[in-house]
Amino acid sequence: MGEAVSRTEQAVLSRLPELVRRCAELRDRVISTLVMLGEIPAPTFSEHGRTAAFVQRLSGSGVAECATDGIGNAFGLLPGRDGKESIVIAAHADTPFSERFDHTISVTPERITGPAVADNSLGLAVVATLPDLLEEVGISLRCNLVLLGSVRSLGRGDIQGIRYFLENRKLPVRAGICVEGAQLGRLSVRALGMLRGEITCTVPEEYDWTRFGATGAILILNELINRIAAIRLPKRPRSAVVLGSVEGGTSYGVIATHGVLRFEVRSESGEIVEQVRRQIEEAVHEVAADTGADLRLNVFGRRHPGGLPYSHPLARIARKTMRALNVKPRVTPSTSELCAFIAQKIPALTIGITRAENISEPDETLYPEHIPAGLAQLLAILMAIDGGCGDETGNVD
Repeated sequence: MGEAVSRTEQAVLSRLPELVRRCAELRDRVISTLVMLGEIPAPTFSEHGRTAAFVQRLSGSGVAECATDGIGNAFGLLPGRDGKESIVIAAHADTPFSERFDHTISVTPERITGPAVADNSLGLAVVATLPDLLEEVGISLRCNLVLLGSVRSLGRGDIQGIRYFLENRKLPVRAGICVEGAQLGRLSVRALGMLRGEITCTVPEEYDWTRFGATGAILILNELINRIAAIRLPKRPRSAVVLGSVEGGTSYGVIATHGVLRFEVRSESGEIVEQVRRQIEEAVHEVAADTGADLRLNVFGRRHPGGLPYSHPLARIARKTMRALNVKPRVTPSTSELCAFIAQKIPALTIGITRAENISEPDETLYPEHIPAGLAQLLAILMAIDGGCGDETGNVD
């Protein structure tokens, strides 16, 4: 049986064909903003060039209240008709690519290619273009609309930007929408428990290379990886240890004296995350004792599980909107900006705008044909929130 449809939801869903048609007419405006923002390098902690362009783009659309805050977030405010509450539309401004990468973006009718075009230059471009979309489509909101380009989101940034913004907000926030360039159909309403860190291995100058088992930093980290891989994880709650990267050494014939292992622990249970952390810490101490190397564990990111129940009206209207657009919802938990809303007990979700591939590679590619559906999806969910969807039932846990 299908889900029941409220009057607010029905009114929003009935406008979808019109929204898709109008968004198709405005797609090129989004793409031009994507190129303008995306060709400005914005590695984590160095997003100022891109956020300045984001503010300039909002100002050019007539957004009078634009600024940056104490941590570097860029935002604009569109006042609503009553102005009692705000809806925050957020996209992270940073990317994993440094200035040494060529940020030139290639655009054809079939595909758009370049570093971080989908993660998250398109998301930021959509937020920057939203005032134009609302005006052209003729959508007037009761709530204030906060358009946020958040900084310090990825890696060691640990979503510091959006945390800072929400912790220092002045107006009540009704709900939040996190916009990612990809993938269309993504729907996140819950956060995973997560721990992010790195383990450094340094072989001291006085290291005894004659001792039994003496070896370089790479093999020492390999031994540590084997011990981490041997940690038993439950099937329920779902849990995983992700070994993201290993770095070490300088050349072919030189024994590595320094190395770094980067990892994440993810679980639906915060207790499981903590148990795995303790086991990793024990493995670090054991390998250090066995090898004589200097091994250090540094944890710099944590998330706590929580979010909206599957039945929450905000999750429900998102699923219905996607299905009405012939997009299959892929409900997945998040460890990114959504977690900051959850920590503040604000109903929120994360959605994607289009299809993409080669994510996190220099030739990241997105497909513009799906952008109109992604934009229509965003506008429909925004209208539903503004119309009261999400006020009926459900809490953020």
